[in-house]
Amino acid sequence: MAKPKEGPQSPSAKAQDAADGYKIGDPGAFARNMVQVGVQSQQLLTDFVRRQASKAGSGEPVDPLNITGAFTELLRGMVADPGAIMEAQFQLWRDYMGLWERTARRMMGGDVEPVVSPASNDKRFRDKDWQENQIFDFIKQSYLLTANWMQETVAKANENLDPKTKKRIEFYTKQFADAIAPTNFVLTNPEVLRTTLQSNGENLIKGLNNLLEDLDAKSGQLSIRQSADTFRIGENIATAPGKVVFRNELIELLQFDPTTEQVYKTPLLIFPPWINKFYILDLRPENSFIRWATAQGYTVFVASWVNPDKKLAKKTFEDYMREGIFAGLDAVTAATGEKKVNCIGYCIGGTLLSATLAYMAAEKDDRVNSATFFAAQADFTEAGDLQVFVDDEQLEALKQQMDEAGGVLEGGKMATTFNMLRANDLIWSFVVSNYLLGKEPAPFDLLYWNSDTTRMPEATHLFYLRQFYKNNCLSQGKLVLGDQKLDLSKVKIPVYLQSAKDDHIAPFRSVYKSTSLFGGPIRFIIAGSGHIAGVINPPAAKKYQYWTNDAFGMTPDGKMGKPYPAKVEDWQSSAKETLGSWWPDWDAWLSKLSGPKVLARKPGDGKLKVLGDAPGTYVTIKAR
Repeated sequence: MAKPKEGPQSPSAKAQDAADGYKIGDPGAFARNMVQVGVQSQQLLTDFVRRQASKAGSGEPVDPLNITGAFTELLRGMVADPGAIMEAQFQLWRDYMGLWERTARRMMGGDVEPVVSPASNDKRFRDKDWQENQIFDFIKQSYLLTANWMQETVAKANENLDPKTKKRIEFYTKQFADAIAPTNFVLTNPEVLRTTLQSNGENLIKGLNNLLEDLDAKSGQLSIRQSADTFRIGENIATAPGKVVFRNELIELLQFDPTTEQVYKTPLLIFPPWINKFYILDLRPENSFIRWATAQGYTVFVASWVNPDKKLAKKTFEDYMREGIFAGLDAVTAATGEKKVNCIGYCIGGTLLSATLAYMAAEKDDRVNSATFFAAQADFTEAGDLQVFVDDEQLEALKQQMDEAGGVLEGGKMATTFNMLRANDLIWSFVVSNYLLGKEPAPFDLLYWNSDTTRMPEATHLFYLRQFYKNNCLSQGKLVLGDQKLDLSKVKIPVYLQSAKDDHIAPFRSVYKSTSLFGGPIRFIIAGSGHIAGVINPPAAKKYQYWTNDAFGMTPDGKMGKPYPAKVEDWQSSAKETLGSWWPDWDAWLSKLSGPKVLARKPGDGKLKVLGDAPGTYVTIKAR
């Protein structure tokens, strides 16, 4: 006999199903687990208070981010215009009244539109109960109303402040708004609450164990795991075949095995950022830029920066130029016999390359044939949210921290800074998943690399922050290296500028400013995505897109268009969008600058002896 078709559930049945999701599985087990959670939490809190008390007399800065200074300025702005604050409070009250009215209508069965909705890219409210459960929907909307109101009110109260102070206040206000989101707490996150009740609190026990595992036993510093620790450098990540052919205190130079019978005559030398490790360019075979560039017929060399310890604390920015770029160029010439080298600089490695090229131009040193910049800035007037961490008070606090650590900035502190730029994605999502839901992080090569941090020598790091981020000396022609005043307009070699649409570290508007700084032919493009995925986007993935405009600057075939307009928006208005990876565009450009084909070179063929297998030893040095 056929089963009768089931009709749609009645409202009461739906309510019963929803309620069943929030029932305790075993009250006895739940009570025992909650006792254990309470005891462990109390111990963690006691340890935290003890460590904070011990820091009080240690000389460490109490407010290293100078948040107090920022909000003192905000308070002055609010006091100066009390009428605006009253009006803002009245507006918030009216919005809440509207929310109450719509919620009441929905509870009575009415069909109402939300007062406020999350942004389309906000992943925090994906659980169905944020929409279907009336209570959680109200919690969500009341939070969004408050968070939006708070940020808008702060922005208006900031209008008369200088732009840098204004930006810092808005940044920290958003950090506060993100931290108090209902998604970050057990009782106001439906997924966490359901899991806690149904598992009798086992998720919180596992979460506390994850938290204890992530806490450094000595310092109490929390390092949130973003990826399962299943990757092994040289085994399942950073596996492109090659050799170490040179080593000094700052770099190991890796030469990668050719995969074509012939290669371009001019070799390619890559300088990644020393803030992270080089294998962002060689994560897995399918997304390895190194493997791809080798397959296009380039002889690829990469500088693998050392993870510096206290012995290297005095290394300067100029040392990174001489022992990094100059030593790398000399080694490539020794390995290949070529006097001309094409170079790539990524992020801070690109900033170093820019300064070095200006120094070389002043010295009449023409060893660099062309320069490519991945997400690298030379003008820092619009350098993104990292600017909020650079003022006199914060730099002095940073110096104190590095002095306490023996002259280096510990890698975890830099990682936290970068994670704060995308706090919901890189901090709070893992707090919820790892510590509230008790899940183990999934294996993710990019996030594993992101957490494989490096230290920074004090002398180099402070010079970089002061001379570039704070004073913007390079773009203004005020930076001095080796007694040479640097002028980027004297750099006449071809330049390729890659930027990314959603880059929050090197915004495309900031990268674009370099089109007016260098004195030679320039090709500028904007890629889809951000600081990492915008760069690491192999053609086979068929992801994202990029924008070009051959009316301006240099085309891939070497032709020259009009000078770049002053504003990037004028360049964008007639730019062409192309689906997929920008790598082939770069290859078309660089191949024309790389000379004829010659027999492929293998590591050890030239004057440099093989010192070991890639990826070398420097990349395996851990920061903690």
